[in-house]
Amino acid sequence: MSLKGKRILIAKPGLDGHDVGAKVIALALRDAGADVIYTGLRKSPGYIARVAVEEDVDAVGLSLLSGSHNELVAETLRCLRDLDGGDIKIFVGGTIPAEDQPELLRIGVRGVFTADQKLDDVVAAIDRELAA
Repeated sequence: MSLKGKRILIAKPGLDGHDVGAKVIALALRDAGADVIYTGLRKSPGYIARVAVEEDVDAVGLSLLSGSHNELVAETLRCLRDLDGGDIKIFVGGTIPAEDQPELLRIGVRGVFTADQKLDDVVAAIDRELAA
């Protein structure tokens, strides 16, 4: 498994102030060879989309713990489409209830990851999606 040459943006949309999980994922992706950009805490979907397009990333990983994942993910996807970044793959991680995961996948999310998944499995799933 190698993400060499892939550019991935890790972002924390909304008001959630906890970013340990996002940093762990960012380091794991970097260790797998990806060029990782981390936006920091409390970024708007519009800001995340602009950075993703400007940095020409292959994927965006959104880390969400606040419970507003449905709205924030949908808004980020809309902003990406508005900026001609609709081809950028989106992954979501964090506190995502099982009942919300099918809707996120339906609107275009390529993978939903929760804390009970092994880090190597998350990186492997992202690698498979970006290789496709």
